[in-house]
Amino acid sequence: MKRRTLLGAGAGLILTACAGNRQPRHYSGVSYDSVAQSELIASNYKAADALLTQAGAQLAPPYPVIVATLVNINALEASSPLGRLISEQVGARLTQHGYRVVELKIRQKLYMKRNEGELMLTREIKDIARQQDAQAVVIGTYTEGADRVFINLKLTQIETNIILAAVDYALPLDMNVRTLLRRPETT
Repeated sequence: MKRRTLLGAGAGLILTACAGNRQPRHYSGVSYDSVAQSELIASNYKAADALLTQAGAQLAPPYPVIVATLVNINALEASSPLGRLISEQVGARLTQHGYRVVELKIRQKLYMKRNEGELMLTREIKDIARQQDAQAVVIGTYTEGADRVFINLKLTQIETNIILAAVDYALPLDMNVRTLLRRPETT
């Protein structure tokens, strides 16, 4: 009986060791650290930091901020995975700095367009702002150039439409950004 227990334990260790060394079939060699060091993430975080620095004391951490989906400057009713991702990363960075960011995807009465994200009408932004006691909204546009995507972000006071801070930056039009610019097929 003792021999059987040791044999079972040994087999378990061997199986565990083998399983621990196995990588998923679709493993591409990309690590969390390399993704975290991505120029896309770093650029969007730097842009959010610049908005906060410019806004200074005009923005108070206890009051929520809304981050709307960035839209294509050539078609203001359209976005892309890139526009939605930039919004997500800017919102994440504001949260990391202690600001309360309103999560719009869980709202029921939001103007949502299939495959576009949280595109909102001005009236709805103000309604959500009042309900959430939000102080400002981050809005933005992007456009594709020959070798870069140019991005503009504005931190705007909701009640007055006054721009508190603005930043322009560009991302290289690499394979990842090209893929994110493609609009998903609609069914």
